[in-house]
Amino acid sequence: MINLKDTDVKKEEMAQMIEDIKDKLQIVNGGAMKAEFYGAEKYDEIKEIHDMVMSKPNFSVNEMDAIVSELGNMRNQ
Repeated sequence: MINLKDTDVKKEEMAQMIEDIKDKLQIVNGGAMKAEFYGAEKYDEIKEIHDMVMSKPNFSVNEMDAIVSELGNMRNQ
C-alpha cells in the first residue's frame, strides 16, 4: 500500500530540488520544468540529478543541455 504522506513529502522535496536545479543552471524558461510534471516514482532519479548539479561549480552548455534533456525525458507522459 502506498503511503500518501510519504508521497506528499517526496513531491515537496522534488519541487525544491527542481527549483534548486533551475536556479543553479540559470534556466530562463522555468515553466518547462515544473514539479507537477514528475511523478513521485521519479524521486530517486531527480535526487541523483540534483546531487550532481549541486556538487559542480559550473557547467558547459553541452552539460546543461544534457541535464535539461534528461529532465524533459523524465516528465510524465
